[in-house]
Amino acid sequence: MSTLTIRTDPDVERALTSLTSEGRSRSEVARTAILEAARAQRRARLRAEAESLRNDPEDVAASRQLAEEMDAIRAW
Repeated sequence: MSTLTIRTDPDVERALTSLTSEGRSRSEVARTAILEAARAQRRARLRAEAESLRNDPEDVAASRQLAEEMDAIRAW
């Protein structure tokens, strides 16, 4: 495992004090925050991509056509 050194300000220190008050280490809190930030970033990218596809008339038409084809197959 590598080491990360950061500078904290009073707001970060207060947050760390709060987050470590139940026994979690500062390192554990920092690792959790970084992983949660990465997940949030990934979700935001996926959400933006989905929104882009939803607003793309060609993609919407292709999706509708595929749904119609699937309905026709299901009728068999």
